[in-house]
Amino acid sequence: MTTRTVYGACPHDCPDTCALQVTVENERVVKVQGRAEHPSTHGALCTKVSRYPERTYHPERVLHPLKRVGRKTEAPRFVQVSWAEALADIAARLKDIAARDPQAIQPYSYAGTMGLIQGEAMAGRLWNALGAARLDRTICASAGGTALAATYGHKLGMHTRHFAGAKLIVIWGSNSIASNLHFWTYANQARREGAKLVCIDPRKTETADKCHQHIALLPGTDGALALGLMHELIRNDWLDHDYIERHVDGWPELRGKALDWPPERVAEVCGITADEVRGLARDYAALKPAAIRMNYGLQRVRGGGNAVRLIALLPCLTGAWRHPSGGVLLSSSGWFAPYKNPELERPDLLAGRQPRMVNMSTIGDALLAEASPAFGPRIEALVVYNSNPVAVAPESPKVVRGFQREDLFTVVLEHFMTDTADLADYVLPATTQLEHLDVHTAYGHTDVLMNQPAIAPLGEAKPNSQIFRELAAALGLDHPALRETDEELVAQAFTAEIDLGLLRTQGWQPLPIPEAPFAEGGFRTPNGRAQAAGADFVPNYESVQSAPELAARYPLAMISPPARNFLNSSFVNVKSLRDIEGEPLIEMHAADAAARGLADGSLVAAYNDRGRYVARLKVSPRARPGVVNGLGVWWRKLGVQGTNVNEVTHQRLTDMGNAPAFYDCLVQIEAA
Repeated sequence: MTTRTVYGACPHDCPDTCALQVTVENERVVKVQGRAEHPSTHGALCTKVSRYPERTYHPERVLHPLKRVGRKTEAPRFVQVSWAEALADIAARLKDIAARDPQAIQPYSYAGTMGLIQGEAMAGRLWNALGAARLDRTICASAGGTALAATYGHKLGMHTRHFAGAKLIVIWGSNSIASNLHFWTYANQARREGAKLVCIDPRKTETADKCHQHIALLPGTDGALALGLMHELIRNDWLDHDYIERHVDGWPELRGKALDWPPERVAEVCGITADEVRGLARDYAALKPAAIRMNYGLQRVRGGGNAVRLIALLPCLTGAWRHPSGGVLLSSSGWFAPYKNPELERPDLLAGRQPRMVNMSTIGDALLAEASPAFGPRIEALVVYNSNPVAVAPESPKVVRGFQREDLFTVVLEHFMTDTADLADYVLPATTQLEHLDVHTAYGHTDVLMNQPAIAPLGEAKPNSQIFRELAAALGLDHPALRETDEELVAQAFTAEIDLGLLRTQGWQPLPIPEAPFAEGGFRTPNGRAQAAGADFVPNYESVQSAPELAARYPLAMISPPARNFLNSSFVNVKSLRDIEGEPLIEMHAADAAARGLADGSLVAAYNDRGRYVARLKVSPRARPGVVNGLGVWWRKLGVQGTNVNEVTHQRLTDMGNAPAFYDCLVQIEAA
């Protein structure tokens, strides 16, 4: 028996970006572990990724090119074809469309892998050379990212490891135990040293269970709470006037807004008590250093961008940034910007063209749109990779209708027959992380990582990069940039400050970031000061207060946080993980269930004007009164009636970043 160890990196959309140790026996992966030597991973992996071999060797893995047989409104039927046949047919169809208008070809991708090579390096080159439509990749983080850039100049924050030295940790909009495991390790360390942990979340998550305090505010009211905290900081003079004067612009305007939000007003809007506002403000001022860990749940509402801005300004008002263990973290991805090569996707191949931009969060409307001067040509072809939009995009009834168009030519690169693959004309087999080369940055720490292939591709699977190389050749696009190998792409991914030799031998390289990056200001804004002007509370589209007539028909706010053992729609088909989750659930407070005569364990329907979603009811203290939790994101075809929670979400966008407002959603619940 031959045994070897290969170093890799977790590719999934998670802030931890773990360093992996892959054990291969007789050319088969038998174990995937976290590397103990990597400071952020410290030997631990989540349940999902520790079962990565089960995913790679899954009996339902797509290992050969597949071509649709039959109509898209029928049960999906596919036949196996050769790569040559698939590429020739796909190229012929895309050539025909491009001859009329290449903007009618729409790529659709997101973070099925966070790798630079298997993500957009070669794909971006192909779309640029072709002149295809561009994609505004907004579906997860753009509201918060835009907010951080408006406030700090980029997506920047404190070091995760320094949370271990904080005396107060506010976990805001994050179920860290499920979605940020390695941060939780540092938070636990701080708790053992006497720190207070506060969780702010509409749902009583597993993380809230472990914190000293849980503040269960209503969805979309985070900005009001932040202003209320500022009100108390001002009223009690718990401010660092020197830090504000030297490092914050727009303070007089923000101060005036905050003084309009006394605790009683905040309590009414947020559905909490005035004492909770006062107590948290007092703790935030007194327990130093104080650190805030935001996550992306809180920005998935209409006012999500402004909420992130207001929360990000809190450490500027108290001078928390002066200490390495004070400050805030939502994303660290901006620290990598000076090191990443902005030319990796070869924007020069556009040759001056400016194709239209389609927002991925409104793909349902886009696929149903007719040609017009404002929109441009109708979308005739869709190429999907690293995403499962039929399951994850909002207002899925429209998304499904768009994908079912018989005149839409759809190609999907996938590992499995997802909801999206079921509606494709061609499904092309892609490699998993264990089968290809890649390099990764992170958004929860500041290390660059390399992933080495542990095994040869299974079946006829190919890396995304290779599929796009071969498609470019089939299209007759002969630019040298479209032929470069993955090794050549890796060599171009970063500037000279990243040591590729070290990445190959060690597996990671830390960036040289100061321990207390904003102790003396130095934000990445043009004048180096944090920007407070313009930040304000923006109410939800759909709430009892902002839309009372709508709320009279649909009185319950619904959020759709991820199920603990899934990552968006990834891992849903891994049986051992699905067995843990059980089935699609809607969590509901006992008082709300009793008012509707609904019993725990019964089938119920969440519905509104957009659609109807049926799932099993769980009467649970995890739901606060007036809010139901539709845990996601299940594949539609695994749902009770072939739908998931996005049946009832809408396509309206956030105040900043053009992002979806998934958690800004009113429904009614009834027996199914």
